[in-house]
Amino acid sequence: MDHAENNILAQARMHHAYLLGLQLMVASNKEPKLVGEWMHKLFRRQHLEKFLSSFEKLGLQDLPHAVACAQYHVLSNSIGGVPVEYMAESDKKAWVRFRYPRWMYQGATICGVPLEVSRGFLSGWYAHNGISLNNSRLGFVCVSEDMTGEFGLCGYFKEYDFDLNDEQRLQFAKGEIPPVYKEEEQPQLVSNQWSELRLAKANRNYAMDYIRNGIVELATVMGEDETKALAGKAARLIGLQYMAETRELIKEEDGDLQSAANYLSKMFAGLGDRSDIHVNVEKTEIEIVQYDRRIVRGFEGAEEEKALILFCWNQLWQGALSSYRQIKTTSCTVESDRTIWRVSNLS
Repeated sequence: MDHAENNILAQARMHHAYLLGLQLMVASNKEPKLVGEWMHKLFRRQHLEKFLSSFEKLGLQDLPHAVACAQYHVLSNSIGGVPVEYMAESDKKAWVRFRYPRWMYQGATICGVPLEVSRGFLSGWYAHNGISLNNSRLGFVCVSEDMTGEFGLCGYFKEYDFDLNDEQRLQFAKGEIPPVYKEEEQPQLVSNQWSELRLAKANRNYAMDYIRNGIVELATVMGEDETKALAGKAARLIGLQYMAETRELIKEEDGDLQSAANYLSKMFAGLGDRSDIHVNVEKTEIEIVQYDRRIVRGFEGAEEEKALILFCWNQLWQGALSSYRQIKTTSCTVESDRTIWRVSNLS
C-alpha cells in the first residue's frame, strides 16, 4: 500500500472510531429512547441519500425486489468493509446475516450500545426499502439482533400477498433460522470496477458520511448546544485515542511542531483536501491552511448545519495534537472556503 492509500486508510480508521465513540457518548449520557430516535433519523437520511442511486449502480434493478434488497445489503456493505451474507429461499423471500465483528459496534462498543440503536436503523432503513421501490408488499422480518446475545443481526426481506401498513413493514420473528450459507450464491462486486484505491476511498467515505449526517440528525433530537458538547467531546477523545495509530499509518513522528503540521497535512490529504504549511519567523507557531474540506464538500444542508459539522469535526484534530509527547495547543479559524489551523507547543 502506497503513502496515498495509507493516508486514506488512516482517515477511514479515524472516522469509524469517531462513529463508535459518538454512539457510546450519546448512549451513556442520554436515555435509550432518544438514542433510538437518533439512529432512526440517521439511517432514514442515509437511505434517502444512498439507496436508489446505489441500487442501480450495483446492477440490481432487474431482480425481484426481495432478492435485490438482500443482495444490495451484501454488496453495499462490502464496499464499506462490512461482512454480510445472503441466502435466498425464493424470489419473494431472501435473507441477510451480518457477521462479526460488527462494523457498527466493533470491539467492546457492542456492550455499551442499547437495543434501541438496532431498532432505530432497522426502522429507518430496512422498513423503508419497499416504499423507496414503490412496492407496498415488501417488508423486513428480523429474527435475531446484536444486543440480545443471539447470533447477530439477521432477517429476511419478504414480499407478501397483500399491501403492508406502516407497522407491518418491520416485524420480528424470533426463533427462525436462516437457510444454509452457500458461497457460490454470494453476489460479487464487478472486480474491474473496484480497484484497491477505489475501495479504500469508498470505505473512508462510508464512515465519513455517517459522521456528518449523524451530527446533523443528533441536533434534531437534542438540540445544537448539547450536540456540540457531546459530539465535540467524543471527537476530542477519539483524536487523543487514535493519534498514535493514525500517525504510524501515515509514517509521521511524535515530535516537534513540524511533525504535527505534517500529521495534519497528511491526514487532510487522506480526504483529498489541499493544505499549505507556513512557519512563523520565530518558529514558535505553524499555520496550516486547509482547503476543499471533504467533510462538508457537497453537503446540501443549511449553512448552520455545515458549521455544526465543522465545529465538532475540527475537535478530532485538536484532540489528536494534544496527544503528542510534546503537547501541542491548536486553534482554528473557519472561513467559507478554508480552515486556518495554528499550532504551537504548550509551554
